[in-house]
Amino acid sequence: MNPFQSMTHAIAYMAVTVFLLLWYALRANPLAAAGSFVRELAATRKYLLHFIVMMAVLYMNKIELRLEERMAAKPDFTPFIARLDGEFIAFVQHAFYHPLLTYAAVYAYVVMFPAFIIAAVAIYTHSKQPKLVCAICYALIFNYTLAIPFYLFFPVSEVWAYHPHVKFLMLDAFPRFEAEYRPLSGLNNCFPSLHTSISVSMALIAFKSNNSRWSGLAAAVTVCIVFAIFYLGIHWLLDMCGGLLLGYGSAAMALRLSEGKFPIGEYTVPWRKQRMMLK
Repeated sequence: MNPFQSMTHAIAYMAVTVFLLLWYALRANPLAAAGSFVRELAATRKYLLHFIVMMAVLYMNKIELRLEERMAAKPDFTPFIARLDGEFIAFVQHAFYHPLLTYAAVYAYVVMFPAFIIAAVAIYTHSKQPKLVCAICYALIFNYTLAIPFYLFFPVSEVWAYHPHVKFLMLDAFPRFEAEYRPLSGLNNCFPSLHTSISVSMALIAFKSNNSRWSGLAAAVTVCIVFAIFYLGIHWLLDMCGGLLLGYGSAAMALRLSEGKFPIGEYTVPWRKQRMMLK
C-alpha cells in the first residue's frame, strides 16, 4: 500500500512532522510553541500584516498559472537546459534507485518542505525572535516574486517530461500527485527551483537563530530536499543552481530588512534615518 494515497495523508504526515521538528529543536512541548504563534498572530498587528502580505504573494503563484494558460505560445527553453545538464539527473536516479529511498524522497518533497517552514515560524516565535519570523516572510516574498517572471517568460519543463531515460518516481509513492498536487505548480515552472531556493533561504535564516540543534537540522533538511528534486526526476541541475542563487539573495535581503535596514549602494541605512533623509 502506498503511504501517500491523497493530500489528506500528506497533511496528516505534515502535522506529525511539524510536531517532531518542534520537539527536537526546542526540547519543549510542541503545542506550547504552536500556541505562542497563534497568540502572537492575534495580538501583534505587525505579525498579522506580514503574514497577510506573504499569503498574498504566495497566491501570485496561482495567478501565474492562470496567466500562463491565457498567454500565446511561448518558446520552450528545455532543450537548451537539457544540453547543458547532459545525463546528470539520469545518473543520479539510476545510481541511487531503491523503493524505500523513493518514499523518503517523496516525503522530503511533499511533506518535509512545508513542515520545515511552519516549524521555523513556530520556533522563532516561541524563542522570542520576531525578526527571524519577519525574515521568513520577506524571504518567501522575494523568492516567489523573483521566480514568477522566469516561469512566465523562461519556461523549462520538468526532467521526466523531456528526458527519455528519467522516470517520474513521484508516482510510485504518490499515484494521485498529478491530480492533487500538480495544480499548485506548473509542469514547465522549473527554473529556478523554488524547493531549492526556499530551503536554502530557510537554512541561512536558521543559522542566525543561535539554536545549534535547529540550524544543523535545517542544513540536513535542505540537503535532503535538494537530493529529492534530482532523484524524483523533477529538476535539472541548472534549476538547482538558479535556486541556490535565488535562495541566498532572498535570505540576504530578508535578513537586512528584518533588521530594519535596506541596502542603498554600498551602504545600509536604517528605515527611520531613511525617512528623515527623504523629508
